[in-house]
Amino acid sequence: MRWALVRVSLAVTVMVVLAFAVPLGLVVRELARDRAFADAERQAAQIRPALAITTDRDQLERAVASSQAGGDERMAVHVPGDGAARHGTDTGASTGTGAYDAHPVAAREAFGIGRSRADARDVETARRGRSAVTSVPGGYALLQPTALSTGEFAVVEVYVPHRAVTNGVTTSWAILAAVGLGLVVGSVALADRLGLRLVRPAERLARAAAELGEGKLGVRVREGGPAELRAAAVAFNSMADKIVQLLAAERELAADLSHRLRTPLTVLRLNAASLGEGPAADQTRAAVAQLEREVDQLIRAAREQGEQKERPPLGCDACEVIRDRMDFWSALAEDEGRTAGLAGVDATVRVPVARPELVAALDAMLGNVFRHTPEGTAFAVDVHRSEDAVIVLVSDAGPGIADPDAALRRGHGDGGPGSTGLGLDIVRRVAESTGGDVRIGRSVLGGTEVRVWLALDGGDGPRRRARRRARRGRARH
Repeated sequence: MRWALVRVSLAVTVMVVLAFAVPLGLVVRELARDRAFADAERQAAQIRPALAITTDRDQLERAVASSQAGGDERMAVHVPGDGAARHGTDTGASTGTGAYDAHPVAAREAFGIGRSRADARDVETARRGRSAVTSVPGGYALLQPTALSTGEFAVVEVYVPHRAVTNGVTTSWAILAAVGLGLVVGSVALADRLGLRLVRPAERLARAAAELGEGKLGVRVREGGPAELRAAAVAFNSMADKIVQLLAAERELAADLSHRLRTPLTVLRLNAASLGEGPAADQTRAAVAQLEREVDQLIRAAREQGEQKERPPLGCDACEVIRDRMDFWSALAEDEGRTAGLAGVDATVRVPVARPELVAALDAMLGNVFRHTPEGTAFAVDVHRSEDAVIVLVSDAGPGIADPDAALRRGHGDGGPGSTGLGLDIVRRVAESTGGDVRIGRSVLGGTEVRVWLALDGGDGPRRRARRRARRGRARH
């Protein structure tokens, strides 16, 4: 938004500057040209009185030399001749007798004074009484006709160099360019400040939304900027407060529900204690003890989340957890005649998942194998490690899952009687908490394969989850 405002302001200001600066620049050039030729006309007008009085060459040369243009060798005078020689003069006017003097008078020849630069044809055209401006090497020549006492026209030529025509134009254009540049820079700076006033509140709102999505429930937005963004900040803060209240209520509800389980667990533990000795009784008592520990862990986790705003990153050894849970489920597998395979759990593989959460995810996947496949169906758990992820594969030789997408949606799994459809959703949430995902496909054993991708980088979790949600939305559409 900020750069969009700057670009719009830049474009508008440049157009306005061009609309005014270009015509002003042309006007300045025309004014300089008119000023130069007006000065040339003034220089030519200084010779007119001398031409009106005499056509004597010496007197005209002194008149031209006394002028400014003549002193700079920029003026020339073209005086025409007075035609053929006259053979006599009429003296009757002076004597009163009408006598005629038969002595011939020599005709005056055309001559020029000063340095001429104009073409002879242009000079002849000006002698007809029409002023003209013609281009000559290095500038222009102003040809100004002046009437003589004989009725003919002498031509006064004034040379106007290019520097006189463009005198001050470059400076004026530079000033116009500087003013235009100043206007452009000022408008861009002003638009940038206005853009910052709009962008900074929007950036704060976006940053707070991202932090809230990452689980930082204490983040709030400082109200500022335009009225619309202030209203958005108020709405965001209200939404964050409501989310905190809802999560607190959910945690309390989870703790209360977990606490209610202690009464039936106590009865179950007492009944297990009365079973006596034997492998079955020991397994029952161990299962009851494990169930009690899980309930206690749920209560503690709910309470701790209500007391802590940010918890430190947790992790566990995935291979150790898988070995432990396979030992737990192997007794039931032996009773049902199932073959259990286990591979890739010899090394230590740390994953950014708390142990109880990984245990819950593994129990959900293995419990599905026992719940949804016939007795005697083989299953296997494989662990693969890469540079940025740990992949856990749980596969079986059962009939498979008809609709994998529905199985991954919360509460949509068709698990039959007693199934809530939440098992694979637990697995999915554990995987997505690391930035990974869950896929369901066909296993090499012929049945279902659940692939759990646990990312190790931990940095792009929210963005990956957003991309996955977008992909799932497009796939469903």
